[in-house]
Amino acid sequence: MRITVWNEYVHERHNPAVAEIYPDGIHGAVASLLAGGVTDAKVQTATLEDPEHGLTADVLDNTDVLFWWGHLAHHKVADEVVERVHQRVMQGMGLVVMHSAHLSKIFCRLMGTTCNLRWREADDRELVWTVSPGHPIAAGVAQPIELATHEMYGEYFDIPAPDELVFISSYSGGEVFRSGCCFFRGKGRVFYFSPGHETYPVFADPDIRQVLCNAARWVYQPQTSSIVIDTSPESPTGWFQTD
Repeated sequence: MRITVWNEYVHERHNPAVAEIYPDGIHGAVASLLAGGVTDAKVQTATLEDPEHGLTADVLDNTDVLFWWGHLAHHKVADEVVERVHQRVMQGMGLVVMHSAHLSKIFCRLMGTTCNLRWREADDRELVWTVSPGHPIAAGVAQPIELATHEMYGEYFDIPAPDELVFISSYSGGEVFRSGCCFFRGKGRVFYFSPGHETYPVFADPDIRQVLCNAARWVYQPQTSSIVIDTSPESPTGWFQTD
């Protein structure tokens, strides 16, 4: 499995508190847990400041699963790169969208909605409840996953109804949130998972790590049909064409 972990890598370079938690960047932490938890995974990283944000056509053509973390610099991601990623998802590349990347250009493009939500940056206790215990992404995780302190994300979350809902979260303030959502787009699979705020060591939690490794395996599709789904403006045949 060829995995690329993308992170804008802004907080870690400008906020000492985040740098202390993630000295190798959030992308480094996520890449490390995937390399250690997904059998036969080849993991690389890319960041916003890399040429073409590190997501060249060649990189994406050789990526089976893309992880995406962003927050402060959604607007700096070039539209042509978003189009490139979108095309790869439609063709079958898996995408795992983490935490504040709910407002990333690529997630909003795939959802077709604002993807806005309610939030409160405070030391809330979050309980992540499994609501689909037979789903592969929920395999081997605690019920519930307890995060002693985390940022609150709450409803209403402006996304389409998930094709499969795996987790919901509850918070000490009383809010609830659809925190683990699966979508099918074209031939690709998309998983959104909300835990992962930069000022908390969420990616060190063993259950969160298990969820992300499970998610990589679920969105990964080594074999897809011969139908090519082309949504680019240049496509002469519109939405569908065959090899």
